[in-house]
Parts: sequence; C-alpha cells; structure tokens
Amino acid sequence: MTLYEDLMWRGLVQDISSPELIERLNKGGMTFYIGTDPTADSMHIGHYSSFLISKRLAKAGHHPILLVGGATGLIGDPKPTAERPIISKEEVEKNIVGLTEQAKKIFGFEVVNNWDWTKDVNICDFLRDYGKYFNINYMLAKDHVKSRMEVGITYAEFSYMLLQAMDFYYLYKNYNCELQVAGSDQWGNITSGIELIRKKLDKEAYGMVMPLVTDSTGKKFGKTEGNALWLDEEKTSSYELYQYIINLEDSMIIDYLKKLTFLSKEEIEEIEKKNNLNPEERIAHKALAKEIITDLHGEDSYKEAVKISESLFSGDIKNFTKKDIEVAFKGLDPFKITEDMNIVDLLVNNGICSSKREAREFVSNGSITVNGEKVTDLEFVITKDKCIENEYLVVRRGKKKYYIGHYE
Repeated sequence: MTLYEDLMWRGLVQDISSPELIERLNKGGMTFYIGTDPTADSMHIGHYSSFLISKRLAKAGHHPILLVGGATGLIGDPKPTAERPIISKEEVEKNIVGLTEQAKKIFGFEVVNNWDWTKDVNICDFLRDYGKYFNINYMLAKDHVKSRMEVGITYAEFSYMLLQAMDFYYLYKNYNCELQVAGSDQWGNITSGIELIRKKLDKEAYGMVMPLVTDSTGKKFGKTEGNALWLDEEKTSSYELYQYIINLEDSMIIDYLKKLTFLSKEEIEEIEKKNNLNPEERIAHKALAKEIITDLHGEDSYKEAVKISESLFSGDIKNFTKKDIEVAFKGLDPFKITEDMNIVDLLVNNGICSSKREAREFVSNGSITVNGEKVTDLEFVITKDKCIENEYLVVRRGKKKYYIGHYE
C-alpha cells in the first residue's frame, strides 16, 4: 500500500484540504507540523494517536515539527461548551519545558514555540497584518465558534484561530512548512491558516485531520474516571497503562490496533483471527499494550508491567519489591503497623474483617494471604522482618481484595 492507502485503511484520515495532497504524501519530502498547547507538563495518551500519525509521516520521508503553544496556551482553544481556565504565564513556561523534553525523548521531533514569533507583534500590527484577512462571517461559520454562540464566546477565544493561522503562515515562510496535521476538532483552525497563506503569499498549503480516537460511546480514548493517562511514566506507570489497555472494550480493540500501532495489515489481521477464536485470552489487548508501552517507555517497562499484572492476578507476589508494591497499589492508602501484631488483631483493627470471629474463619479457611503466602495459623504474628523490604505488608482477602500495610 502507499502511505495514503495505509492511512485510510487504518481510519486515520477524516479530511484533507486538497486532492493534490495525496500524491504529495505518497512522494515524501514535505515539512509538516503538529501543535499542542502547554496545558500540562506532560502529554497524555489522547495526544498519542495524533503524534503517531506524525511518526508515520516521518517514517515515509516527511519532516515533522512540533509546535508548543507558548502564546496560544495563554489564550486557550475554544472548548465546545465553555471557556478554558486561564493558565498563569509561570505555569505555561514550566509546562513548555516538560513538553519539549518529552517530545524530543519519545518522538524525536524538532520543537518550536510560537511565543518566539508572537511576543513582539503589537495589537495594531496584528489587526493590520492578520485580522484584515478574516471576514467575521467566515469566522462565525467555523464549527468551534458556532457551537459556542448560544452560551457565548469571549473575544480572546474568538481570536484563537487568527493566532493559529499566524503560526501556519510563519512556519510556511520560515521553515517551508506546507502541511498541518491535527485531530478533526482543529479543522477550522487549519483551514484558516491555509486561507491566510493563500491571501498573503499566493501559495498553496495543506491540511489533514484524523478522527478523534474514542470508545464506542464517543468518549475520548485515554479518559478514565475523569483523569488523563499521562505519557510521563512518573505520572502514569506502565502498569496503570497496561491495566487500562487490557480492559478496553472488545468491540474497539482491532480499531485501536490499526490506529495506535505500527503493526502491518497482515499482522493485525492475523491477531484479529486468533482473537476471535480465543477472545478470553485477550490476544489483541495484549498486543496493543505491548506496542504502546514499548514505544513509550521501552521493553523493560512493558515486561515489568506484565510481571506485576500476572503476579497480582495469580496472587503470587512473593518476589515483589517495594517499588513493585508502590506501582501496583498506587492510590491505595496503606494502614499503619506500629508494633508486632497477631494476624487476627491485624485483620480486625484495620477493617479487613468485621470481627475476630470472622477473622478466625477467614484464616482457618485459608482465605488470607500475607505477602503471597497463605496464612492458616491463628497465632501467626506480623513482625517487621516479615514485611517486604522491612516496610510493606500485602494482605489479600479472598481472591481479589487487597490491603496494604506499612510498618512504621
């Protein structure tokens, strides 16, 4: 397949600005950019799909530029329903540093900051050199503006598309950047940039947008309980990412393999065949987890995530380290152990069992494990040297209920 045919097969093209772009994409050699505003010091997994398409173009001989919006981040791209919270300049500057380091490490992109060419443009020059090229009716017709007309949109947000158009114009002039790539929600901003380049330079620029990666209900990929899954391993561990991916809905998993991996059409079709024969083995989910985590954090992090996951599933955590525990049970508040304690007292005092009678029943029935070892002795005493690295105690009640103790 050609590059464009491959992108279409994967469902990665929602719209292009001109049919001429197809041949240019297949030929290679274009400089293109993808942008992100510094709303945080790390990208999240929702960014990953967009940045992967940039990696695909780079592999096909195109040159990628990542634009970090030091200027646009101070304004905020209009959301469909409400204005984004304003971020302080200090926060924006801190986030730019984090995003720049991350982009270079994970994707290897050249990084530019639009604050560099925006900061010296005064308001009169901005209106004369850019504002006069935009008709208000043209701007009002853009979907991201139109959707806000009933609830209201500020002039700052309304002007955002001019700033983004100015970015495209600047990169075209100074970097020979002919193409902007983004998610479909940026189509209006991209076409504004194409229009500005055409009117000011009488040159042709191009835009391509991909569908937003969502679940079957339309919820954005990577949103879990209102929180983003970060690409920074310190914010979201490979184990957390593994758990998210392994529990994705079955109906979407092949679609995700197409959009979020570099596996070939033949490889994905073979995985789909095996997955359909034995869906309980979650072959496709495991393949997706391996590709994403290895790409982001490396093979060792992927293997560690699998080890932790399989150990917890089987209950065999005898070889867990302190770090493994902190990763696996992140967010779970440990109960405190301040002195040596009988197993029955420990279970009752920390709410693992409701009474001593219940605690004795659980122990006698073999339903309690401590650090991966089944405890059936009612006289068993928890001491510091029985804790993992003399610090953590992992108690499992039944098959799935875990509690963490910390010896003070």
